[in-house]
Amino acid sequence: MKIIDSHLHFCPGYPHFDEIAIEAGHINNEEHLRECFQKYNIVGGIVMGNRGVHPDNHTYPDFLRYCVGVEARKLTPEKIQKTCDLVEENLKRNTCVGTKLYPGYDSIYVTDERFEPIYDLAKAYKKPVAIHTGQTAGSKAFIKYSHPLTLDEAAVRHPDVQFVMCHFGNPWLMDAAAVVEKNENVAADLSGLLEGKFDIPEFLEEQSGYISTLKTWLAYIRDYDKLMFGTDWPLANYEDYIEITKRLIPEKYWETVFYQAAERIYHCNF
Repeated sequence: MKIIDSHLHFCPGYPHFDEIAIEAGHINNEEHLRECFQKYNIVGGIVMGNRGVHPDNHTYPDFLRYCVGVEARKLTPEKIQKTCDLVEENLKRNTCVGTKLYPGYDSIYVTDERFEPIYDLAKAYKKPVAIHTGQTAGSKAFIKYSHPLTLDEAAVRHPDVQFVMCHFGNPWLMDAAAVVEKNENVAADLSGLLEGKFDIPEFLEEQSGYISTLKTWLAYIRDYDKLMFGTDWPLANYEDYIEITKRLIPEKYWETVFYQAAERIYHCNF
């Protein structure tokens, strides 16, 4: 079975990512990532941009595509035109498959008018807008901005934009499922639901309620074409994450969730 990792980070040499990679049983470099892809038949991955909006900062190995990350502070009246011009330069590339927004880390709702030019570009280039939803790393963010219900209004206002709810709004799984099920233009990736390296039998026993709740609300959507495998690598261990995802998704939908949905939503060919 071919796999696309629809949500990972690629920042070799960044001390923070080096540390979390070790905790997940990985090494934060290209060689190790390529070895993992070959081992688990992962044919490609989509990097969520952590390197600003300038195209020169987005050069990746041939097995990766990327979403350009846009921070709200780059959309002030003084910076908005230059920012949007650079975002558009990225979107013109075949290797750039979308845009990424960071509500929660940015104290701004996805319905804020400052994002309107970004949505216009997404519509023009027919490339998705991936949005951080759910819990944030660290205690300084405001998670009211990243609640999955905030995405509902943006989706209704912009029916011609394909949105991706990153992390399935975890831990607001019921609300996330409601937004994905309701809106034709909202999909979700299943990244960031687990972190680190762990003992699977022990985890399944200790977190049986969490796993059961995840399965319940994923099934509630009744459309596995809208769900994509993702890991948030290097936060998660590939072997563990693939195994847990298989336990969340009925086997007849594995090919859809592990490969086909990402290929279709992000228009990426690997």
